[in-house]
Amino acid sequence: MKVNWQGVYPAVSTQFHSDQSLDLDASQQMLDRLINEGVHGIIVCGTVGENCSLSAAEKRQVLSAAKEVVKGRVPLISGVAETTTALAASYAKDAEHIGIDGLMVLPGMVYKSQPHEAIHHLLQVAKNTALPVMVYNNPVSYSVDISLDSMAILAEQPNIVAVKESTEDTRRISELYNRFGDRFTVFSGVDDIALESLMLGATGWISGLTNVFPQESVAIYNLAKQGRYAEALAIWRWFLPLLRLDTIPTLVQCIKLAEQLAGRGSETVRAPRLPLSGLERQRVETLFAEAMATRPDLRKFSQ
Repeated sequence: MKVNWQGVYPAVSTQFHSDQSLDLDASQQMLDRLINEGVHGIIVCGTVGENCSLSAAEKRQVLSAAKEVVKGRVPLISGVAETTTALAASYAKDAEHIGIDGLMVLPGMVYKSQPHEAIHHLLQVAKNTALPVMVYNNPVSYSVDISLDSMAILAEQPNIVAVKESTEDTRRISELYNRFGDRFTVFSGVDDIALESLMLGATGWISGLTNVFPQESVAIYNLAKQGRYAEALAIWRWFLPLLRLDTIPTLVQCIKLAEQLAGRGSETVRAPRLPLSGLERQRVETLFAEAMATRPDLRKFSQ
């Protein structure tokens, strides 16, 4: 499938049984439900998908199970988060063989790459696959900033076509367009600045909390793209307290607990992550209850 790089792409969770083994059936049911509720694409094996907590074989199982259920209905993208360039290139080849539609590639994990090392890593992954590649730029979490100068070098590789911009600095979106025009498709990668990013020209939103409220997320995107910002803002202000959960170290546990509260999945995570407890758990439960009590009626925003 040719990737249509626009719209709302949830970075989906990986579902586990209570013993922390993969629950592929639950994962497939979750993906099918999200697609039926209108999301425009799917990201598996991202941060929310606990990529780095999966074995090499398990990652391939997750991809195959996702491919089986998505059935070409929407683009299916996989995160690439490996500790070495060789492993990342091998993963890219396997993802292409399985039939994934595109890749979202992070700098090498664990080691904090220097700029020229990050460029080398991203180029080598892209050169080892014919799949379209999205660069995942998240200096806040991974301490490596893929700068504009770095993007200029990456622009020479034809299948590097998009960037997930997660600097938390919305100025970077305008800077990318000012420097590169339409060379790269720009996605917002931080939930709590997604609306601002769409207003500044981002064509898509990769989201964690969309797993919990997909229809509201799609409504915000559609309204923003139609220039109906006042209506988008009404939903956005309701959603923002929950979206903040995507920006803290325990984002995976927060999102999976919210999924469980919504009847959409299990909160089970893989150690060293542990389920939330105490005040952290209470905070998520309170935010979710308040959101449900004040949930907007989306019929008001239909054309």
